[in-house]
Amino acid sequence: MDAQGRGRADNIDPADQWVLNPNTGEYELRLTPSAPQSGVPRPRRGSPANAGPGAGTRARRAPERESPPTPSPDVPGPRRRRGAPAEPPPGRRKGRTKPKKSKAKKILLWTGGSMAFVLVAVSAAGYLYLKHLEGNVSTTDVGSAGKKGFSKDEAFNILIIGTDKRTGAGNEGYGDAGSVGHADTNIMLHVSKDRTNATALSIPRDLIVDVPDCPTKQPDGTTKVVPGTQNVRFNTSLGQDGRDPGCTMRTVKAVTGIPVDHFMMADFNAVKTLTSAVGGVDVCVAHAVNDKESHLKLPAGKSTVEGEQALAFVRTRHSFGNQGDLDRIKVQQQFLGSLMRKMASGDTLSNPAKLFSLAEAATKALTVDTGIGKVSTLKDVALELKKVPTKNITFTTVPVLDNPAEKVKATVVVNQSQAPAVFDAIKDDVSFTAVKQKEKKEKAEVAARLKGTRSAAADIRVDIYNGGAPAGSAQETLNWLQNTEGVLKSSQLGNADATLSKTTLEYAPDQADQARKLADLMGLSASALKPGKSEKNSQGLPAIVLTLGKDFKGAGVSLTTPTKAPEVDKSTADKTVCAS
Repeated sequence: MDAQGRGRADNIDPADQWVLNPNTGEYELRLTPSAPQSGVPRPRRGSPANAGPGAGTRARRAPERESPPTPSPDVPGPRRRRGAPAEPPPGRRKGRTKPKKSKAKKILLWTGGSMAFVLVAVSAAGYLYLKHLEGNVSTTDVGSAGKKGFSKDEAFNILIIGTDKRTGAGNEGYGDAGSVGHADTNIMLHVSKDRTNATALSIPRDLIVDVPDCPTKQPDGTTKVVPGTQNVRFNTSLGQDGRDPGCTMRTVKAVTGIPVDHFMMADFNAVKTLTSAVGGVDVCVAHAVNDKESHLKLPAGKSTVEGEQALAFVRTRHSFGNQGDLDRIKVQQQFLGSLMRKMASGDTLSNPAKLFSLAEAATKALTVDTGIGKVSTLKDVALELKKVPTKNITFTTVPVLDNPAEKVKATVVVNQSQAPAVFDAIKDDVSFTAVKQKEKKEKAEVAARLKGTRSAAADIRVDIYNGGAPAGSAQETLNWLQNTEGVLKSSQLGNADATLSKTTLEYAPDQADQARKLADLMGLSASALKPGKSEKNSQGLPAIVLTLGKDFKGAGVSLTTPTKAPEVDKSTADKTVCAS
């Protein structure tokens, strides 16, 4: 911030110093000179006047260039050449033209999306501001519960946690007075590999789960294992007995089978500061609300809430539905969808002051894992998320049933007849909305690999490797193929050289009939078949190669990925639904 503070009056808002350059589509820091400026043009390049660190780059004018770009409203024109008429005093110049619409659209495309801090990585001064923002973000080392870094080329899962911990003034009416910060609101956000869709899966805080043992990093650098507990509320996976967000991530995986890559956590204050930063969030209620406990007062229809009123909206549980947590989850999903739309709106993106306010609020509100703890990485996450159309961001909730062990219904359990299909769809990167795929799931030539004759099971020669499946999977598959399916010419050769996310079957052209038969037995899709070369077995005979990947679910369990998600109660981020 010192770099911004030099050479300007203290009463100038830093956000006003960022000017959109239409020639580059980037915001640039343009600080006013330290001394009052006269109407006389500045000296040409090389003149000692006004020379010094940052001269010519920190003033409102763009630096001089030998071949300057075409003038625009934000970037001044070139210096006059020797002998040319003197240029007029600073002010409105002749010959200025408005940027073309196509360029303006290009700028909006560059800036459109999610988190405001993606816009500050644009210059040396921007780098200093990024470091300032990075100092705002708190991080927690969750060890092996999450990934060490972020990849732009893969699907990713981020657990968003809202705690019930009271911090700051004005939060006395919310949460438990002595709460250590339980996992009060929980959303597992899955973003697809091709960025065509995303799924936000809400996990009820009152869901009964088994919390696994959890290694947690201590302040002195040591690791302490917090013992797991059985048949407890999901919200106790955080805070209780010293559990950190890594424990909540591990609990999500234990319940759903979905691995969680990263987490983002915030408390009550985040709702207030973020909504104020964007100028309020639009919400809708089917009937007038006057909740004495949360102090929420809204007329029927649409309203804009921010600050304290926004927090009351997402916290109230006595104004909607049956006054339970499941109905409050639906209200929170509606609110988050509206917040996403507001962040991506032109009103936010075209307002530098609002963007900087949002950047400050977002980074101060967040605690994240060390894998995404740098603002540059958070920027990458935001840029990947902004690629997903809001119409294809689905909000849904873990299918649950009332806890049968309770006479007075206060908690819920996973609906085992419906939930597994939902979990599998997310794990298999299947969209819950109808999306236009960038490519067909299997091109015609890939699908053709399964078309043709099949050999007899007894004629298949196959070598089996473990390329990422649980230990013992290759031997389990060998036993199943030999003893159940009659594939007697099979052998298990240990671990593969590389870890694979998907199971593959490699074969030579003259072994296609064997590969198709084995694919039928294993439940492999056409994309798992890899025409090419085969290996020779211990007798020197050619053998196809089966490598079991991380998707392996057990011998005899089909590995064909479903192409359609199950029907669920859902909403999407592009539509406003009135809470009732």
